[in-house]
Amino acid sequence: MDILKVKGNTYCIDTGMTYIPFYKINQEEIVMLDTGLKKGERDGIERVLEDNNFRVRGILNSHAHIDHIGNNAYLKNKYKSIIAMSDCEAIICSSEIKLKLYYESQTLRSLKENCSHMICKTDISIAENQHEVSLCGVNFRILHTPGHSPDHICSITPDDVAYLGDTLISYEVMRGSKMPYAYILSEDMKSKAKLYDLKCSKYVVAHKGMYNDITKLIDDNMDFYESKAMRIYELIDEPMTMEDIMKAVIKSFAIKVKDMHKYYVIERMLKSYVEYLYDIEKLKLIMENGFLKYTK
Repeated sequence: MDILKVKGNTYCIDTGMTYIPFYKINQEEIVMLDTGLKKGERDGIERVLEDNNFRVRGILNSHAHIDHIGNNAYLKNKYKSIIAMSDCEAIICSSEIKLKLYYESQTLRSLKENCSHMICKTDISIAENQHEVSLCGVNFRILHTPGHSPDHICSITPDDVAYLGDTLISYEVMRGSKMPYAYILSEDMKSKAKLYDLKCSKYVVAHKGMYNDITKLIDDNMDFYESKAMRIYELIDEPMTMEDIMKAVIKSFAIKVKDMHKYYVIERMLKSYVEYLYDIEKLKLIMENGFLKYTK
């Protein structure tokens, strides 16, 4: 893993899969903006921290997904780090039972087996109407961008560098993505549009890019998500249950589903697109023979 300088005291750890920004308080103390995955990233992140004699004083999370808070509890225990997170995301990752509020299709047993490392105590909760947070003596501006997750936030460092988390995805990710994720796509689209008014000197996207200007990237992200929704819309050629739609999408998008974990992921992704099509009144819900079905 490499360290990339963004601007001033703002840097990124390039894990190969993601950019994890951090802000240097001084030569030894840092605030991390997300902490990456446990599996596949923890060892490399820890090596970077130790090789540079960094101590993680604080963690400011964009949202409570497994690839963004996977090392929260581990780093907090090791460095006594202070964790800051938006209100709702803090609640989600406070226990396995609350985690099921988000991963509703997974069993509690499955969550305990696969996601228990996501559970962490948040020290500073960021309210919905709060637009700045002080963490370890450093002031970060906050932009609330719900949609990709219930209470996703973007953070702006004192160097005027905006960390956008997963509000946008890079061109590299768009080229390889069959169906990018959003929790509530209609809200995610609003949050993407909100970024047009964000004027910073640098922008970092978690998956995975660094930009001086994001105007075109916003346009292309919104078009990309919309195109995926419309492709799903075209597959609904009769009243169909969610499972019927999922079967059609898996076949049309050539998605390989080899285990329950992948099934749950695809199910969560697809639900957002179908609900988006309902929200924009391209689909309606009907009851047919005792089953809830979507139709044009």
